[in-house]
Amino acid sequence: MDASILQELQKIPLFSTLSGGQSSCLDLGEIVHLEAGTVLANQGEPLNAFYVLLEGEMRVSKNYENQAVLMGVAKPGMFLGEISLLLDSDNLATVRALKPCRLFRLDKDGFWHMLSGCPSVASQIFRTMATRVRNLEGYSQQREKLASLGTMAAGLAHELNNPATAARRASANLREVVERLQSCACELHESLSPEHWQPLVDISQSAIARLAKPVPLDSVARSDREDVVAAWLGRHGVADSWKLAPAFVNAGLDGGELAAFATKLPREALTNAFGWLEASLSLHSLLNEVEGSTTRIAELVKAVKAYSYMDQSPMQKVDVHEGIENTLIMLGHKLKNVTVTRKYDRAIPRIMAYGGELNQVWTNLLDNAIDAVKGTGKICVATFLDDDQVVVEIADNGSGIPPEVQSHIFEPFYTTKGVGSGTGLGLVISSRIIADRHGGEIEFESVPGDTRFKVRLPIKRASAQPNAG
Repeated sequence: MDASILQELQKIPLFSTLSGGQSSCLDLGEIVHLEAGTVLANQGEPLNAFYVLLEGEMRVSKNYENQAVLMGVAKPGMFLGEISLLLDSDNLATVRALKPCRLFRLDKDGFWHMLSGCPSVASQIFRTMATRVRNLEGYSQQREKLASLGTMAAGLAHELNNPATAARRASANLREVVERLQSCACELHESLSPEHWQPLVDISQSAIARLAKPVPLDSVARSDREDVVAAWLGRHGVADSWKLAPAFVNAGLDGGELAAFATKLPREALTNAFGWLEASLSLHSLLNEVEGSTTRIAELVKAVKAYSYMDQSPMQKVDVHEGIENTLIMLGHKLKNVTVTRKYDRAIPRIMAYGGELNQVWTNLLDNAIDAVKGTGKICVATFLDDDQVVVEIADNGSGIPPEVQSHIFEPFYTTKGVGSGTGLGLVISSRIIADRHGGEIEFESVPGDTRFKVRLPIKRASAQPNAG
């Protein structure tokens, strides 16, 4: 990518936190121009790219009963297209250039490449998308699907923040550790003879191997060991002993092992030798932390693609367990204090289904169960076969659905949640997906402390059902 374009992009808030190395996640993008009056995307048509507006203005409108409702005006620095790509659906609004526009464009592959390689950008996109989705909820019956996506986006923004922060912290510390390692190595090169290097290499390799399988220690035991190691280092004239001790304890090194190692080196080289050893161990720990964080980010992005059934046909052979597990990942931020029990019959067959739509059902039912237990109770997810049907049962130990409410829960816009907290369409849309699209049914039973929703899906279907209204 041209350096001037990259410099321009990094002035935009979305990309302002990218470091030099991370900017490669934008390499698949291109600059496009639109004349005033040009339609970038029509409502109901595919929008297979992600756009960032660099210059100009764009009008975003949505049609309701043949009336175009203005949703907003996009200004330079704003982005669009993320909802359609993540939802793998047609565009939800019409976007038209009000003035000559210049945009940065990423196609679908480039968009997913950016999410995988730029966690800070992905986190901002999910946060913004969650806000946009909440704003769109009130405009159409599609809002319940958007609510599910909003839940997913908010959860991903939360889940991505932890590994992204850990990766940034580790990356920031790497430079200091490498400089320390090089400094100690230079000093040791002057003070150690060739035969002294082998003990240093041996203890380093042994300690690094133990880092991969650390012995769990509680905070008190760890602190005590660090004090012992630091005291031993101090008695032997090693500078900054309190800084070195934590790395040695993490690697399982104790005073006896350090003492045996010290006898093999000149006393005047001990400070640099232990400094080199600590820097070497810290370097491996930081690299492991970066690897673990980026692996977690990749797993989350993979779960998003699996959840929305990206790059796959809508109707296909589906394993309901995969969809449930991906949905649990999406809702992970809400499940921190909830005990989730799985009772899966892994012998149940795959079924022909619309995987993305089933995931919307799992999201609605699980989200309701989380609300019922107030984020701290127990939820059980079970699967089993019953009369040529695959049954998914989601149970919670919340306060239950009051008897006077039970006859209304499948009515449109009926909700027991507070204003702004529920759309009243979740179970309605879920019922349509199961009954109209899959020829199945949803049933429930509820008493205080035990509410169970059962989704029944036929193993064999006569034909594909028409689209649900």
